[in-house]
Amino acid sequence: MSGHGFHVHGPHDHEIEHVAQHGGDNFTSRVAVLTAVLSTIGAIFGYMGGHSQNEALMFKNEAAIQKTSASNQWNYYQAKSNKQNLAELSVTLTTGEAQANFKQAVQRYAKEKEDIKRDAEKLEEKAHEADHESEHAMHVHERWALSTTLLQIAIGLSAITLLSRKRWMLWTVYVSGALGLIAGAAAVLGA
Repeated sequence: MSGHGFHVHGPHDHEIEHVAQHGGDNFTSRVAVLTAVLSTIGAIFGYMGGHSQNEALMFKNEAAIQKTSASNQWNYYQAKSNKQNLAELSVTLTTGEAQANFKQAVQRYAKEKEDIKRDAEKLEEKAHEADHESEHAMHVHERWALSTTLLQIAIGLSAITLLSRKRWMLWTVYVSGALGLIAGAAAVLGA
């Protein structure tokens, strides 16, 4: 416990504090700096992962809005179809001026349906594009999440390396860190 509150330190923190207070060998210093660099990069990658996830959700929401609008247009189209059907029935049941009025109504409804159909299809296309963008953003998010996880593994391995003082374990840190950086590069490139 410190005078400013309760703090819990892990073995890695104690090793770093020991090196800072008493000096350390080159190996310990290199691993400590590497750990700090990996932590910083991991924090940035974690932030980017959250950003890409939010972007995916935003596009998914946009797709839902466009799908709802398209559905509303198709319902409107169906209502016009019903009116057109009633007008067509009225054409067969009436004569004279009333029949002529219903024929005009049939033509008007047919024209209105074309416009409504075109609008509904545009909305469906916008929904499809937003879904595609959402899938792409989620794919990028998965790359960020993988890179962050690999960097966290590298940080954990660096703690084990410091505690065990096994120099060969440093290679596991390098491999995991490198894989994390490659996954981060794939996220940046949108792959």
